Amino acid sequence: MVALALLATDALAHGVSDKDKAFIQSMSGVHVLPYMYLGAKHMVTGYDHLLFLVGVIFFLYRLRDVVRYVTLFAVGHSVTLLAGVLLNIHANPYVIDAIIGLSVVYKAFDNLGGFQRLFGFQPNPKAAVLVFGLFHGFGLATKIQELSFSRDGLLGNLVSFNVGVEIGQFIALSMILIVMTFWRQTRFFGQTAVAANGALMCAGFILIGYQLSGLAAG
Repeated sequence: MVALALLATDALAHGVSDKDKAFIQSMSGVHVLPYMYLGAKHMVTGYDHLLFLVGVIFFLYRLRDVVRYVTLFAVGHSVTLLAGVLLNIHANPYVIDAIIGLSVVYKAFDNLGGFQRLFGFQPNPKAAVLVFGLFHGFGLATKIQELSFSRDGLLGNLVSFNVGVEIGQFIALSMILIVMTFWRQTRFFGQTAVAANGALMCAGFILIGYQLSGLAAG
């Protein structure tokens, strides 16, 4: 997880690759399947999303609970992605992506019982997932706003993109759950869970530092 953060580039997070930029900027009208593909690609390669989701489901053992939390994240992500672009709401992308890095730190710290041990209280985990979901969606919206795209068919394309994001999330989450199910069945899970969340927290701090250094340089 730390290696993912260290090797991260803008193209793999909320950034949009040059090839995808050229496609978006050259098209007008509604293109459902291409935008669904772009949305799915964004989620599957979006290491910041995946790190946060790993933290969210780390200690969720019932599928019903996984569905609840992931749905909250999807709702938050969808609202700000659509509203940010359609309503042209702007924010500094480095600040938003730093908050996204903070979401990874927060969830790992929560998994380690840090709030209860240090502060004597436990924040509402569902509310936290929803709020951070809003920031994750807004992070992508800030990048899309930087493109010179046609507003012809914009709503249809954004909805298609968002559907693709949810499809990509389902694919990535399914793979993560399979790995974690096998991991939980080993006798080493209890010992390695603490180290894994520590690594997750370190990855989040690296993401924050990466974005803040970009903010300072800009």
